Amino acid sequence: MSGTARAGRTGAPGLPDPAALFARRAEGFRPSPVRAVFEIAMRPGMISLAGGNPDTGALPHAVLAGTAARLLAERGSEVLQYGSGAGIERLPELVCRLMDLEGAATDPGRIQITAGSQAGIDLVVKLFCDPGDVVVAEGPTYVGALGVFGSYEVAVSHVDVDDDGLDPEAVAERIDALRATGRTVKLVYTVPTFHNPTGVTLGEERRRRLVAVCAERGVVVLEDDPYGLLGFDREHRLPSLYSLDPETVVHLGSFSKIFSPGLRVGWIAASPAVRARLQIAAEAVTIHPSVLGQELAAEYVGGEHWRPALDRAVARYRSRCAAMMAALEEHMPEGVRWTRPAGGFFTWLDLDPARAHGDLLHRAIDHGVVVVPGGACYADGRPSTSLRLAFSAAAEEDIAEGVRRLGRMLRA
Repeated sequence: MSGTARAGRTGAPGLPDPAALFARRAEGFRPSPVRAVFEIAMRPGMISLAGGNPDTGALPHAVLAGTAARLLAERGSEVLQYGSGAGIERLPELVCRLMDLEGAATDPGRIQITAGSQAGIDLVVKLFCDPGDVVVAEGPTYVGALGVFGSYEVAVSHVDVDDDGLDPEAVAERIDALRATGRTVKLVYTVPTFHNPTGVTLGEERRRRLVAVCAERGVVVLEDDPYGLLGFDREHRLPSLYSLDPETVVHLGSFSKIFSPGLRVGWIAASPAVRARLQIAAEAVTIHPSVLGQELAAEYVGGEHWRPALDRAVARYRSRCAAMMAALEEHMPEGVRWTRPAGGFFTWLDLDPARAHGDLLHRAIDHGVVVVPGGACYADGRPSTSLRLAFSAAAEEDIAEGVRRLGRMLRA
């Protein structure tokens, strides 16, 4: 009997419910609450203040088209071929120049190119954490990192942030308390500059103290820094955590916010021994990052157009942030607090609990605006009286109208 005939029989035994075969770690795979609302945000008349997208309209598209055409015409056989797991040869040097802008002097031998910064989080957690280990992270924290922690069966212990970011003494107390109960703490994960989701920035003294308390306890600091070059005050920059202790800190960087998220090119800066292991871990999954994407990034950042384009983008973010601050002042009811970011993409609203009842996301959608509910930014998905608002990709008139709709929702 043919295979086709067998497949057509009725009543034949088949595989059980695939979910019954999933590994235990599959329970930690969590959908992104930001991605989940993309389709809703596309509905006519809906205003999205949810996604933290860069403004790619500020890029020199004609220049990039010419660069891509030239790369393919002159070096097509090379850039369309397999590449090195460490990244193309000239990109780590350019990454070092970018890190120099934040006072983080390093050398190309410490740079591992990745398929985006999200892949960098995955690689570091996979390298350092066993199931049951604990990562100490800001509360709230970046939702994409939570998905990685869950997928590796790593617990998250949140330490609250205030207007100056993480309190290093609270971090030290949390690490010590966890260890006193027999738990293993390997990493402190932080977005110290223009934090996602709150927009706050860790002050310089806190930066130094945070690195010190982690070094004293033998805990790696995972510094996620996609927004460091997006400060509204371009003259004053705080030192990166990596610059304070490149042996204790593993630094994640990305071209997504300063160039293009669609290329999926980022990097990790780490000690040579860690970098070598990260390359092996990366090769097991992606073999290597996109060669064409890396070449485009290297051509762009190594050329004359990227700084003017970045300046244009940051000027837009500054103006949109100001528009959001003004709209919040005008439309938020009494009892609502929000952060005042000095750069990046986000602000964070703490609502009056009396007004924050029910499902905040769907209440907002009913009023024609899409936001990220604060509970999504905690590992336990706790009920939250907070919202994350993004101003990076919305027109100023949409920001004003979206905030007005939120105000109307909160007064309803």
